[in-house]
Amino acid sequence: MVGASAALNATSGDEVVWWRVGLALVVSLALQIGVNYANDYSDGVRGTDDDRIGPIRLVASGLATPAAVKRAALAAFGVAAIAGLVLAASTTWWLLAVGAASIAAAWGYTGGPRPYGYAGLGELFVFVFFGLVATVGTTYVAVQVISGLSILLGIGVGALACALLVINNLRDRPGDERVGKRTLAVRIGDRATRHLYVVLIAIALAVAVVGALSGTPWVALGLLMAGAAQRPVRTVLAGTTGAGLIPVLAETGRVQLLWGVAVTAGAVLSA
Repeated sequence: MVGASAALNATSGDEVVWWRVGLALVVSLALQIGVNYANDYSDGVRGTDDDRIGPIRLVASGLATPAAVKRAALAAFGVAAIAGLVLAASTTWWLLAVGAASIAAAWGYTGGPRPYGYAGLGELFVFVFFGLVATVGTTYVAVQVISGLSILLGIGVGALACALLVINNLRDRPGDERVGKRTLAVRIGDRATRHLYVVLIAIALAVAVVGALSGTPWVALGLLMAGAAQRPVRTVLAGTTGAGLIPVLAETGRVQLLWGVAVTAGAVLSA
């Protein structure tokens, strides 16, 4: 949505190829679904979900077999690959490399012999792929232009995606530490992780300000999410732990959605 609005802002509406935007949506949703199934499978077979506070997982709970969850992950990645192939054929074949890297990153988060999510690199990859690649990539396939606005808004999207992961890892930090899962939260500790969450929220707000000052004034609508962000920020800074952080995930998701809708409207109104 944000990437499409940046495309509309970069050109006239007639130049946006909307069916490509639709396929970009298919790719992003399929990758999101695939990475969640892949994480469920990999964490389940490793046993790192055996002592879990958060929402139930399929493999760890026995609700589905590891093989079935793995097949679901691969099916989702297959859908993303097919849609991505059509986009590459209609724009540039370089997108095949981007797609392959996206799928590899989705699997490698908790899968493979050296999962980077276990080494504290999860937030970096989420920022790159769920922020910059998703947003800028959507803008590119829509109008075959990479605009400054798409990069700027991609930073905001990535920051809020990371905020979700930070809360997830903060909640699971004690258990992850016990099983040797060295997430960023485990590496930098409880206090620094809470401050990181606040910084990521602040980055999204700063993006709205910079966008407004850089020729897209209505992007300042992104500041509307500041009110919705107050409660999760207060909860995090209050030192809430464990299951008490589960509602913060939902609240952060709503903040992300509100910010995305607001800056999308702002980019369109500023076109």
